[in-house]
Amino acid sequence: MSATPGSDWTDTHLVQECLRGNEQAWHVLIDRYKNLIYSIPLRYGAPHQDAADIFQRVCLDLFNELPRLRDVEALQGWLIRVTTHKCYHWKRGLSSRESGWDEDDLAARSADLAVPPDLVAELEQEQLVRDAIAQLPPRCREMLELLFFESPPLPYAEVAKRLHLATGSIGFIRGRCLERLRKILEAKGF
Repeated sequence: MSATPGSDWTDTHLVQECLRGNEQAWHVLIDRYKNLIYSIPLRYGAPHQDAADIFQRVCLDLFNELPRLRDVEALQGWLIRVTTHKCYHWKRGLSSRESGWDEDDLAARSADLAVPPDLVAELEQEQLVRDAIAQLPPRCREMLELLFFESPPLPYAEVAKRLHLATGSIGFIRGRCLERLRKILEAKGF
């Protein structure tokens, strides 16, 4: 299985290609950051439908603001800030409906809104892990996703069945995949 064309490009190169009208670059850019963007509303307690709506609004903002981004290499942080602000406004909308607060009062309260640095650091680390997993060979990537990202967790027998492997080989292959992941993360300074 070959990598998607452009998936190894830097954010700067992807943005340049997006601005030239390269649809494949846009798809790669969104694919690179979709889990980051979507995970933030879930942290704020948004149901999946609201998280999907926030995701779409962030992508629309990205599309509209792409030509004006000053520091493309800071795109990840920009996405975190924009998504967090959208989540704040979503939550604020819930609060105003429940509390009967006036929109002007709520707008004044949000004037000093800043994304907590610890949240930014945590989200950046999560994205670093996602990027590292994406660099793994397809078999390792699929195994780690099945073992660690399914809810509820899958038993080894189910993972083996889905990957067409012997159940007894799962632990050994998992260890090799985790070692590869560790090396990629170390190379990225994690």
